[in-house]
Amino acid sequence: MTDTLWARRWLLRCLYVALGMVLITANLLPLGGMAGGWPGPAVLLCITLAWTLRRPDAMAVWLIALVILTEDFLLMRPPGLWAALTVLATEFLRRRPAFTRELNWIGEWALMAVLIVAMTLAYRFVFSAAFLPQVPLGYAMLEALATILCYPVVVAISTWGLGLHKPATGEIDAYGRRM
Repeated sequence: MTDTLWARRWLLRCLYVALGMVLITANLLPLGGMAGGWPGPAVLLCITLAWTLRRPDAMAVWLIALVILTEDFLLMRPPGLWAALTVLATEFLRRRPAFTRELNWIGEWALMAVLIVAMTLAYRFVFSAAFLPQVPLGYAMLEALATILCYPVVVAISTWGLGLHKPATGEIDAYGRRM
């Protein structure tokens, strides 16, 4: 039983890294987006938040930091800023298992919406404090809205396609710890 849980955990970790690399590569490709067009969602952020909420034992902090830091470097964002905000958001979710377990679907979606908007505003605040140029607030909020609207699709694929579910009350991980 423990070997099966261990293997599943590492399979999810490898899948997360592979999906992260595919999504980062897709962001780097010149796919003909017009300047000033509608921003796309941050699908990697949706995957990170959804999987951390559903399988906190599989989504290690170091793995999230490594993948998002790689995304920061390759997409030429300030190194570590978005990674730090993502780690803070996932740790917020990880430290409240009883609260997140009891949330219904609408409550979970609202919590994720608040986290995504808070992350976007914190990112913009740091840019403002450092006097760095940034995209207009409306464009950033449109990207946050696209990410919020993408979250249910990611959750549906994760739940029905991969069988990821929130930890049940009393469920334990491979080390015998309550989740």
